[in-house]
Amino acid sequence: MSASDEGVFAISVAARMASMEIQNLRVYERRGLVDPARTPGGTRLYSEGDVARLVRIGELLAQGLNLAGIARVIELETEVERLRTENARLGMDESS
Repeated sequence: MSASDEGVFAISVAARMASMEIQNLRVYERRGLVDPARTPGGTRLYSEGDVARLVRIGELLAQGLNLAGIARVIELETEVERLRTENARLGMDESS
């Protein structure tokens, strides 16, 4: 687990960092857009990666996308990144 994947921010801190309302973070979690870690007691802990995703959600909302559209965009962005990583790995393998 990288440092950006470790849940360290309480929901109030993550909301402030992403310039969002706490209630929105709960909605985004219910919709599967973000998946914060949980303490054994159930407290949400957001990572740097989660906050970056929340900021991205805010950008897409500002562009007029609804939550279903945002989910699809994030899914496609994740796939593009996976493919770029795979391409880079294959390119390195070919040059070896």
